[in-house]
Amino acid sequence: MRISTRRPSTTRPIRRLATVAAALVILSLTFGGAAAHAPDPVLGGGLFGQNQDLRFRWRAGSEPTAAIKTAIKTAAADANASRGAKAATFTYDAAGSNPIGYGLGATCGVNGLACFTRTAPTGFTMWLREQGHVFDWGTLKWCQAYASPPNGCYDAETIALDEFGHVEVLGHHGNFADDSDYLDAVVQTYSRTKPAAGWNMHTFGRCDVATLQLQYDMQAWTAKYSTCLDLSTELKLAASPIAVPVGGTTTLTATLKVVDYDSYVLLGGNPISGRIVTLQRRAPGATGWTTVGAMPAGAGAGSYILSQRPQVDTEYRAVFTKPADEGLKGDTAPTVTVYASTCTAAAATTSTIAVPCL
Repeated sequence: MRISTRRPSTTRPIRRLATVAAALVILSLTFGGAAAHAPDPVLGGGLFGQNQDLRFRWRAGSEPTAAIKTAIKTAAADANASRGAKAATFTYDAAGSNPIGYGLGATCGVNGLACFTRTAPTGFTMWLREQGHVFDWGTLKWCQAYASPPNGCYDAETIALDEFGHVEVLGHHGNFADDSDYLDAVVQTYSRTKPAAGWNMHTFGRCDVATLQLQYDMQAWTAKYSTCLDLSTELKLAASPIAVPVGGTTTLTATLKVVDYDSYVLLGGNPISGRIVTLQRRAPGATGWTTVGAMPAGAGAGSYILSQRPQVDTEYRAVFTKPADEGLKGDTAPTVTVYASTCTAAAATTSTIAVPCL
């Protein structure tokens, strides 16, 4: 089980929490996290099932106010919509097994705005401090408690989204010293108040999503990989047949996948569908390539297919260019040669050994 606290943004030294266990978690997350522009670190304690539906209820005797209830429910919807992976989902259910509380009973240590526990794959708990809670740095103001939220208030929706991220498995993101990459993750050690940048983040950041993808896998083979990742890809090309009569048809099939590195966790070996894979050709021995065109999707996941009618021996290759909007590297398939012959016997064989015309 893990316990974490969401703390206010401050330049003061980190204060010791009320319990040693909670303090150890905060230290491990603060100082042992991923480098900036890397995916969020991972909490211990295992994972929930892919797309597991986690149903929450209000804790008896510690129900949030109406405005905070709305913020928490909206944060759950934010998590579901922006997870970008087969991570668990969150649904309010009055009979749910996972309690979320608000108020004086919160077990969030000395400076925690909110906190959680996770016991994957069984369930979780969550607490938010009450409006007006007095800390040594000042008085807590939830933006949702005001008709016109004042500067210096905390957005309960953002704070709850951060806690839902922790429940999934996300540790606090590691930022640059100047916090210039703060918006890469909503799961942060320190919270910001209105009107500072990031005070009202209502979707998981790209480095939150990257870790969810690594740990829970993609929602579909056509889904985009987070730009916080930089995954190597492997592109292969095959021709069938490799020898045809002049003007005969050969079918070029490309297959694109993520390289199967252990560090890619569940993403390694994934087929990559719905991208632009370009077929190119040239005469054997030539140095330049001519673009034939984009290869339409094939029948299998990660496959792309295009037929050609070569008039002469022709070399082909497939090219996948690094996309600007997702975390995949480009790759070029090794060259494949298709032989075109006026000899029927030669064209009928798949061997590159010369077959005499009789």
